[in-house]
This record gives sequence, structure tokens and C-alpha cells, in this order.
Amino acid sequence: MSLLSRRALITAFALALSIGTSAPALAASKSELEAASKKALDKLVATVPAAKTLNSKAVAVLVFPSITKVGLGIGGQFGEGVLWRGGKAVGYYNTAGASYGLQAGAQQFGYAMFFMTEKALKSLESTEGFEVGVGPSLVVIDSGMAKNITTSSLTEEIYALVFKQQGLMAGVGLQGNKITKIKK
Repeated sequence: MSLLSRRALITAFALALSIGTSAPALAASKSELEAASKKALDKLVATVPAAKTLNSKAVAVLVFPSITKVGLGIGGQFGEGVLWRGGKAVGYYNTAGASYGLQAGAQQFGYAMFFMTEKALKSLESTEGFEVGVGPSLVVIDSGMAKNITTSSLTEEIYALVFKQQGLMAGVGLQGNKITKIKK
């Protein structure tokens, strides 16, 4: 590894640590979290046709407006979100994940999970932590797939849209993600 590559790696690691350690200290108040979550959902629905289609049919939507992900070999991510049902905030959640593998960097992003059935929503509300990939089927929609969504093509229980990606995160790894209800 060249000296320049090592310096870039050390810089990325330092940035990842600084972002990762400051995230919990910046935990939003209930009203700030609701405002950020509502703004993110409104913008997503206004700019992504698939989000508008999903939102019109969803039983509820869980919106994480900002998640911070950092890693260098071992990584993690954390963020807080709001569950919206009928235009009202009905619950607050955090998402946390860990990963291991070939990875380096830091990234911030948001995501919205559209719960299409009462059964899927109950799986979120009735567990001590909803593990992504365990339970109801979840489909992560990329920009190419999003263009093909219509109300008649919605067959899964949960759809997730990732938005507002910033930063650089390179690598491949095994990742676990858990969503847990919190009090605000």
C-alpha cells in the first residue's frame, strides 16, 4: 500500500470516528425529529413517483431522515425515525446496525419503509426489535426499479427507499440492522 493510500485510509478512518462519535450527542428532540422526518417524507413523495405511489397505498411509513454509517473493517450505523400513520406521528424508533468486511469510509443517508399490510406493521410493533431480513418480506427499491412501480405491481409487505446519500463508503460486508421502538 502506498504512502498516499495509507494517508487516505487514515483520513477516512478519522472522519468516520468523528462522525460516528458525534451522532449520539446530536440526538434530536421529539419535535425536531418529527419535523425532519415529515420534511424528508414530503420531499421524497414530491420528487420520486414510486414514493408517491407507495405512500398512497401504505398502511404506515417509518422514516429515518438521517442515518450515519461509518466503517473501517468493522462498521456501524445509527439513526432515529418516526412512524407515520394517517399523517400523524404514532411512534419513534432507532435503527442500528453493525457490519464486518472489506469496507472503509463514512456516509449519511435516510430511508423510508412503507408498510403495505397491517400484518407487516404488527411485526414492527409487536417485537422487541424488528430485524431487517427476518419476518415480513422487504424489498429495497433502487432508482431503476422505482420507475416501474405501479399500484397493481405492489405485491410485497414492506418497501424501503434510500435517499439523501452523502459521503463515501466503499466496500462489501455482512450487515445486520435492527429497528427498535424508543420513547421520545
